[in-house]
Amino acid sequence: MKNEGRLDGPDSAQLWTYVGSTLFLVALLGSAIAVPGLRILHSLQALIYVAVIVLARWDSPWGYGAGFAIAIVWNGNELVAHVMQADAVALWSSLRAGHVPQMVPMMVMLGGAAHLILIAAALFAITRHNRKVGMWWKFAAGGVLSVAYFALIVVIARPHF
Repeated sequence: MKNEGRLDGPDSAQLWTYVGSTLFLVALLGSAIAVPGLRILHSLQALIYVAVIVLARWDSPWGYGAGFAIAIVWNGNELVAHVMQADAVALWSSLRAGHVPQMVPMMVMLGGAAHLILIAAALFAITRHNRKVGMWWKFAAGGVLSVAYFALIVVIARPHF
């Protein structure tokens, strides 16, 4: 059934927000299985992506801001620390060798790709809200809250190997 030129149900921005968030949840689960010391941190981090999914369902700028900001911060951190580059090399070597000795590099790459999807979806979704009052403040506030929560859980639950 059409409504204002669209099919009822989630639009493409919401759908891609769900996809990006869900893929990152899979990456968190995979790395928590591979590295048991990350289970508490990743369980707490997963709450961010569950909130993004719920808020995206409500088409909330708070959720899109949270998803956008956490994706930028996480991918930026991984790139600056050269983790993603090293894991890309490890993943490529695993593909050439025909077996995967470690699952973590694959999860980091999946997480990075999931975040790229989430960044694009959040930007696309928020540009549809261009006439709503206070939309950019809500988007920014959602981003600040997600990054502040992430920083807090890293301080509290980061494993010390």
